[in-house]
Amino acid sequence: MLHNFTRRRLVILLAVLLPLVLVLVGRRLNATKVGGQQPAEPFRIAGNFYYVGANDISAFLITGPAGHVVLDGGYPTTARLIMASIAKLRFDIKDVRVLVNSEPHADHAGGLTVLQQASGAELWASDASADVLASGGDDPDMLLPVRALIWLGVIGRYPPARVDHRFKDGDTIHVGPIALTAHITPGHTRGCTSWSFPIRDGERVVNVVSVCDTGVLATQRYPEQAADRERSLRVLRKLPADIWVTNHARAWGRYRKFLASATSENPVEPFVDPEGYRAFIDAAESELRQGRMH
Repeated sequence: MLHNFTRRRLVILLAVLLPLVLVLVGRRLNATKVGGQQPAEPFRIAGNFYYVGANDISAFLITGPAGHVVLDGGYPTTARLIMASIAKLRFDIKDVRVLVNSEPHADHAGGLTVLQQASGAELWASDASADVLASGGDDPDMLLPVRALIWLGVIGRYPPARVDHRFKDGDTIHVGPIALTAHITPGHTRGCTSWSFPIRDGERVVNVVSVCDTGVLATQRYPEQAADRERSLRVLRKLPADIWVTNHARAWGRYRKFLASATSENPVEPFVDPEGYRAFIDAAESELRQGRMH
């Protein structure tokens, strides 16, 4: 009898402790998550436009006499890679005046608070993204089990960011001569933002487009999502793009173009890729028609 009572108590104790242990371990793994990211050599893409991200999670630096802009922040634990890359290019993180973002998932927004604290920069975001950034990654469009894991800090949680300004679709952010135009291209998330901006490289001005993720996650759905993706792809197709990038470096061929740039007579030419941009949009439309999710 006493033996059975002791076993029941042990089972109850394990039932209480096991979820707690799993949450604590999950929080620890989330806090140190780098998503397989490794340091990548920072480099100039064209003019005052630089790559400062990791091997796949992109981040970009646009420099100017009135201060610099950083686009995307990586994970909380990979923000230091971004700062190290900025320093390696001989720029000062404290000269960054503005932070902007593509979308508020932890792999692209998790490090924004770290960058903000290091630089003192102001963070600009779309309305929908701003709410998620300020909550530390809690997106209402995530499926409830996933949101519960975010609330517990097991996955996707990051330090809440201080959003200083909210912009509307078509707004342009100015930092001296730097002018970035926001194109809210929802589908991946409601506030997903693509950016277009001109870059002067010598006597030439090139049009740059930074594309927010065009795919759909199986864990994140909302009623207008399909219609949003249709509209977003139409918007993206109309943007003039000499140079194009995305928040995942493999999608735009970061490493391949970097290697080609190192041996090219004109190091900018390997990044000039309007045909690749059209092919990327075509592939995104095909994925939409097929109903593919990630």
